[in-house]
Amino acid sequence: MSNFEDKKAEIIANLGSSKNMVLSTSYNDKVTSRMMSVIVIDGEFYFQTDKNFRKYNQIKNNPNVSLCCDNISVEGICTELGKPADNQKFIALFEKHYNWSYNMYSMLDNERLFKITPEYIRLWTYENSKPYIEILDFKSGEYSKTLYEC
Repeated sequence: MSNFEDKKAEIIANLGSSKNMVLSTSYNDKVTSRMMSVIVIDGEFYFQTDKNFRKYNQIKNNPNVSLCCDNISVEGICTELGKPADNQKFIALFEKHYNWSYNMYSMLDNERLFKITPEYIRLWTYENSKPYIEILDFKSGEYSKTLYEC
């Protein structure tokens, strides 16, 4: 396994199968962000939303999105997959981790499931009180770790 694959597996494992993350979307020079209940399956990020919401329109017009939580940011391409209930892996994890949202929204007719395929992940780490920036570049398949010097 390459250094890239090792680090990718480590980051995904540390995130777990669910995470509250900030999703940022944009269209026509308008950027918006909001907290989302995210499910992680096989290194990809999934969420559901109503097709009448602003973020839905932004994603349909510009699939480049970003997720953020703690010390990690993820840039990727967002793809609509259909209704949440049609994806058994997603719906099982969503019900387990976000039961209230599952019961309120997952079966509604306007709900849609989206998948974010990461292209770039950046995180801040610290070793011996020194800050490092770690980058996973999915396009090149490269991993780097650089000391951040002020």
